[in-house]
Amino acid sequence: MENAVELDRWDKQPSQVEVHDEQALGRVGKKQVLKRRFGFLSIVGFSCTILATWEGMLSTFIIPFENGGPAGTVYSFLVVWIGTFSSFLTLSELVSMAPTSGGQYHWVSILSPKWCHKYISFLTGWLIVIGWIGAFSSTSYLSASQIQGLVVLNRDSYDATAWQTVLLYWAVVGFAVFFNTVVSTFLPKFEGFVLILHVIGFFAIMIPLLYLGDKNSASDVFTVFINDGGFQTQGLSFLVGLTGSMFAFTGVDAAVHMSEEIHDAEKVVPVSILTSVVINGMLGFAMVLSTLFTMTDPDAALESATGYPFMQVFLTATGSKAGSTVMAAIVPVLVLATAVGCLASASRMMWSFARDRGLPGWRVLSRVNSEAVPHWAIIVVTVAAVLLALIILGSAAVLNDVISLAVSALYSSYLISAALLLWRRCVGSIRLASEVSATTILNTTGTPLAWGPFRVPGVLGIAVNIFTVAYLAIGVFFSFWPMLLHPDASTMNWAVVGTVGTSLICTIYYMVWGRAEYTGPVVETVYN
Repeated sequence: MENAVELDRWDKQPSQVEVHDEQALGRVGKKQVLKRRFGFLSIVGFSCTILATWEGMLSTFIIPFENGGPAGTVYSFLVVWIGTFSSFLTLSELVSMAPTSGGQYHWVSILSPKWCHKYISFLTGWLIVIGWIGAFSSTSYLSASQIQGLVVLNRDSYDATAWQTVLLYWAVVGFAVFFNTVVSTFLPKFEGFVLILHVIGFFAIMIPLLYLGDKNSASDVFTVFINDGGFQTQGLSFLVGLTGSMFAFTGVDAAVHMSEEIHDAEKVVPVSILTSVVINGMLGFAMVLSTLFTMTDPDAALESATGYPFMQVFLTATGSKAGSTVMAAIVPVLVLATAVGCLASASRMMWSFARDRGLPGWRVLSRVNSEAVPHWAIIVVTVAAVLLALIILGSAAVLNDVISLAVSALYSSYLISAALLLWRRCVGSIRLASEVSATTILNTTGTPLAWGPFRVPGVLGIAVNIFTVAYLAIGVFFSFWPMLLHPDASTMNWAVVGTVGTSLICTIYYMVWGRAEYTGPVVETVYN
């Protein structure tokens, strides 16, 4: 079987790994409920297709280009790539310590001071939930609107309407629900197949693009900056444009929320996360350069009736509607696959938070069906995404808003986790696993902290954590900025409403009801 083949890479027999997985999960106070269907290769595929960096850069290309220009797009990508790798080195240390589906809110609970750990963990959990609903909604919207863009590319007379986008959006959501429920057992194989498409699709676009298209000079790509947002300085414009590149790297924690369905998670998840960041970074950077070098008419690309500059770039390069349509169609197909993974990750996060009594209706949301799939959590995430479509599609600036919401909420959860790990590391309160009895419960509420199999040791680890906190703080701050210095209601970045509003609602809910129910990660079993 696929998983058996993958597990051989880790020199363990499946039965031994299953016992080890239950013991590792039990040691952080959790019972094995979900089925472990993912091995190393399938979870790498899952992580790579959730990131979908080269697809994401094409989809959000207009954001870094208008506030940064060609050079800004190149350098912002490199900054975000380095920052993302550092961030997930830090989160990989944490998932190796506590490989649970809860991820950030679990880690925040065990790392925070005792007097405030419940509230900070509760807030983090809500941020992750809203962030993943935003990620699922934004990928569904991207796929739907790109399908409409393909129609516009081929029929100049076509008038794309909001209600048509809504129907396409719902169709994408329905496809994601189908794969997460009806054929959920095939999800690992589906993700492995999509990984192949992810790589093949990259070359299917890049080769004809570079071969057929006219080329800009290197100075046009690496030295030309643009400040279409009208900000006071080019540096400020560059920082505002970071959001587009950040979105293309958002979601690596998807593998974290699938931890309880991955064999040998405390080792496999960190390696799969970092592998996916490296692979996607290389593919994404190559696609950015390919697009910029062949974008010989920036004005035509940015003003494309399709809404997506990359479609006009493909058309200009190939001179063929049929050829450019085939190339461009690869992107919404792969973004559609990303929506499948986003729903899986979002539902596991919601299920885990409900299991720990962090959400209303937690008794229902924490249930799983006969296939060990959190079906109620899938339903709630789906309903939220369907209803969100009715709101977000009313604004021409919807893409920026939803992207900023996903970035700000998820990056906030990364920032809180990384800052607390840095503090605990500096005060020396995390022990080596060898210093703790093998039968001691670890890394959950009220228990000792110990490193997992993966960590960055010594001063280097502290340096990585410091850089991570600085990068994430900048990312969260600028995710709330509009793309224009003087925005109106349609161009304003409303992500602050979603993120801060969620924080206020969750705080009120916690004070009125939540603090009586939520005590942090629930210890479900006594490890021995």
